[in-house]
Amino acid sequence: MSEIQLKYGCNPNQKPSRIYMEDGSELPVKVLNGRPGYINFLDAFNGWQLVKELKEATGLPAATSFKHVSPAGAAVGLPLSDTLAKIYWVDDLGELSPLACAYARARGADRMSSFGDFIALSDVCDADTARLIKREVSDGVIAPGYTDEAMELLMQKKKGAYNILQIDPTYKPAPIEKKQVYGVTFEQGRNELDVNAGLLDNIVTENKEIPEKALIDMKISLIVLKYTQSNSVCYVKDGQAIGIGAGQQSRIHCTRLAGSKADNWYLRQSPKVMGLQFADGLGRADRDNAIDVYIGDEYEDVLAEGVWQKTFKVKPEVFTREEKKEWLKGMTDVTVGSDAFFPFSDNIERARKSGVKYIAQPGGSVRDDAVIDCCNKYNMVMAFTGIRLFHH
Repeated sequence: MSEIQLKYGCNPNQKPSRIYMEDGSELPVKVLNGRPGYINFLDAFNGWQLVKELKEATGLPAATSFKHVSPAGAAVGLPLSDTLAKIYWVDDLGELSPLACAYARARGADRMSSFGDFIALSDVCDADTARLIKREVSDGVIAPGYTDEAMELLMQKKKGAYNILQIDPTYKPAPIEKKQVYGVTFEQGRNELDVNAGLLDNIVTENKEIPEKALIDMKISLIVLKYTQSNSVCYVKDGQAIGIGAGQQSRIHCTRLAGSKADNWYLRQSPKVMGLQFADGLGRADRDNAIDVYIGDEYEDVLAEGVWQKTFKVKPEVFTREEKKEWLKGMTDVTVGSDAFFPFSDNIERARKSGVKYIAQPGGSVRDDAVIDCCNKYNMVMAFTGIRLFHH
């Protein structure tokens, strides 16, 4: 079909709404189930581009968890450690396929933001991945295909109304893209930038050693940023985004937001959090909410008398600021990417507190020297890509 009528646009009052091909050709997507909306399709198409490029850049299956036209998480299909399997609530599923591992990582890094996501998968959705998706709160999924068992599992979600999209993996969009704002048509060349190792050759710091794992993480950070609402900063470790700061007007606020998410990801692996004894029958979303409050500054909200009993079997001890600071010292070899240059060294100082050692950013600030000096002070490695990655 060349057109799909939608219930409404971004909001219920925005009617009529549809997606269509201007030249009358077939749409590159099929709705296999459900009735996806305007924002669903925005998330689906952006997410598909992201995972397609991750797969091409790394050779590994990739997944992303999209919310409101920015990724909440993205990852490639590396095996899960016992600790990650537990904090992502998948330790009861046994050994997972690489694609399922990718989605577990993408969904699990920031579970608060991923709640109610739209999923994009680089490969044919298998039963392991569908089984994981089936138990999460999600709006829909896009993939190049689905096994019969995966379709059977996904069709059980939302009483049979779960949104399932199939993308044509061979589809190549026109080189010029358009959109309208206030009745005015904007036109630009598509961002066809190939994120490869060549972008990271210009290492401007004294330390120039980038191991292969960090090189993969740097490429992941840049691809994630390519599809994240700007300004944006992305922290990556071991093949997955662990903190994404999107849509902030100030670069340092992006760095702080993404850094706080990365810190929370690591704090969830601490013995204090791993040892929490949740009340019987408490759902995963409620556990996620409780953990988020427990490790934050408002911990008293979940530990107050008459409140903790609804969440925990045993009242947890306070996770003190000093204990958290000490645990976070163990987070090392993290990569951070930025979609535009770091204008001040305060971004480097903040990134360092979240274990960052490798940095990929365009460069080009009048204060580049100060930023490089700050990196050298902490023996970090920084590459100037020379490429801005704004996405609006």
